[in-house]
Amino acid sequence: MTEQTARNANARRNARRLALRRRAQRGHFRFYSHWSAWTFLQNVATAPISWRREHWILGGAAIVLCVLIGIVMPNWASAMRQPPPDAGSRLTVNLPLPPALENPIDATASTIEADSHNWRVFSVQSGQNASDIFQKAGVDATALQTVLENRDNASALRNIHPGDEFAFDTTTDGHVSAVRFDRDDHTRVTVSLGSNAGQQQILNRPLERRTHIGHGVITRSLFEAGEQAGLSDAMVLKLADALGYDIDFLRGLREGDSFSVVYDDMYREGDRLRDGDIIAATFTNQGKRYSAIRYTDSEGNTMYYSEDGRPLRKTFLLTPVAFTRISSMFSTGRMHPILGYMRAHQGVDYAAPIGTPVRAAGDAKVAFRGWQNGYGNVVVLQHGGHYSTLYGHMSRFGSIAVGQHVSQGQTIGFVGMTGLATGPHLHYEFRIDGQHRDPLTVTLPKAEPLPNSELARFRLQSQPMIARLHTLESTQRLASAK
Repeated sequence: MTEQTARNANARRNARRLALRRRAQRGHFRFYSHWSAWTFLQNVATAPISWRREHWILGGAAIVLCVLIGIVMPNWASAMRQPPPDAGSRLTVNLPLPPALENPIDATASTIEADSHNWRVFSVQSGQNASDIFQKAGVDATALQTVLENRDNASALRNIHPGDEFAFDTTTDGHVSAVRFDRDDHTRVTVSLGSNAGQQQILNRPLERRTHIGHGVITRSLFEAGEQAGLSDAMVLKLADALGYDIDFLRGLREGDSFSVVYDDMYREGDRLRDGDIIAATFTNQGKRYSAIRYTDSEGNTMYYSEDGRPLRKTFLLTPVAFTRISSMFSTGRMHPILGYMRAHQGVDYAAPIGTPVRAAGDAKVAFRGWQNGYGNVVVLQHGGHYSTLYGHMSRFGSIAVGQHVSQGQTIGFVGMTGLATGPHLHYEFRIDGQHRDPLTVTLPKAEPLPNSELARFRLQSQPMIARLHTLESTQRLASAK
């Protein structure tokens, strides 16, 4: 009896649960069946466009919101508008209009009228020569020949550059009576092309050097630090050249390296003409301090020296070419990539693009210039009695000849891949008394220091510059410590 009663109770509980579940399902079904078909955008393809109660409610709310915005925003904008200035504070001035040009000229030329002259000025464009400028000005070849009869004029006109200017004095009937140009930075020449053709007037234009000081800290690049110090990109390159014997500016710079520099630029008649030179500089690279002082000795030779008077210029360059990577090291045994057997590689291969200039590693005499099997186009330089260098696989030679003396850094050829080469590179050998040495590890001779007489003169001239550098460095240290 007890078991039957329990079963009946369980059956009743199950029936109630099922009844509650069916009731909830019916309620949910009515809710979803009412809202599931609702959408703000109806499917036009299946049903005609009609507005339900929900659409009217949302549409009405949107209209009310737009009306409120249209009323509130103009009033808010008017409240934020600044009051107009008092009309009485305005001043009206009648200015005459500039006269219109009656005869406009070519955009590359301008007209200057002064002292009864009518100068038309032409600026040299890239790729133009003096003949092109004279022809554009309407001057015949006879007039150009008149100007070139003077040796100094001829030399100047052979070396014109983009941006140089030529002025032609033109009469009212269109005849050119004179030409004016700058022979050099401080000499302006006017050559007559009229009745007294060939007569010239020379005007000396004095130059002024203005000295500046600057300080830079390496954060991302040397050029960015140079801009911080007030240096142009060209002046930054001069700084790198001055200290390039001691610092590897391609791979050796670190964040936090700093430099202080004294430099100048050239002015003429109050206008900046061009960059000058690095006069003195210090550079702290990876915690080590280097210095460079520009000095011209009693014989007129200009070089950079350390503060103690030792020349920065080494007897030999560390690398004679601006390379991208070292493709092959010095080795007593290497598998030749073309010949396919082991043999000594008695130099260093510097990979670089074809046409990259190859520089003389030091002052020397050209001992050989020509073709050698394996090396292709090759140059051999003799540096005094003990040292010689070889440059192989070049695409072409520079303006050198056998027996000619070349200076350190002078271009003697260009990178190529002549001879037995698998890619463009310079094969560079260094020999002492005919014996091959590794160019990367050989101990190079030091440059001769200044003699005592020159050293005293150097110290007298360099002390003011060194003092300015020390003062600038101290100031920068105090500023960074704050």
